Amino acid sequence: MTIAMEPTHAAPEAAEPTKVVAVPRRTVDRVLISFGVVAAVVFAVAGVLLTWGATFASDYVHDELASQHVVFPSAAELKAEGRTDLVNYADEQVTTGPEAEAYAGYIEGHMEGIADGKTYSQLDDRGAAAAVEAAKESGAPQSEIDALQVKADTIKGQRDSLFRGETLRGLLLSSYAWWTVGRIALFAAIGAFIAAGVMAALSIAGFVHLRKLHT
Repeated sequence: MTIAMEPTHAAPEAAEPTKVVAVPRRTVDRVLISFGVVAAVVFAVAGVLLTWGATFASDYVHDELASQHVVFPSAAELKAEGRTDLVNYADEQVTTGPEAEAYAGYIEGHMEGIADGKTYSQLDDRGAAAAVEAAKESGAPQSEIDALQVKADTIKGQRDSLFRGETLRGLLLSSYAWWTVGRIALFAAIGAFIAAGVMAALSIAGFVHLRKLHT
């Protein structure tokens, strides 16, 4: 004989009520105001440091360039060379980043005409000098040796000119790069001071509102 047993169901336990943590409005306001004050101070400090960096970069670039006494040619000379794009800088001493970049372009134009556009590293003055020695050792005619010597001297002179030009151009472009970094720092400093002012104003407004709300 089979006896059917009905399943027994345990009585459901009463769900525990969810605990709600109430945060007073005063506490929230104080936290927000404190955050605003801290943010304002951080932005202000960042603005001061960025301003110092911008000033340092600008002064450093100016002093270094001024000490080199690099001056643009006259307007007539620039026009004669076909550099009408630089006429605005005529007779000016290079003391700023944009002037350094412009003069670097002026040097580049000169270097392009020295060795048919070749760079310092592309000229083989050692090979030319070795050809002269090889001609002497082989008993070549003096006319051939003289021609090789002229070629070697020309290449060496071109290489020396390109080396000086590329070095000066690199220094000028480095100055322009530092000047650009200084300008970026200056704009960032202005933004930081604006942000500091906004956060300070919001913090003051929040403090005033807190006083009115709880008085």
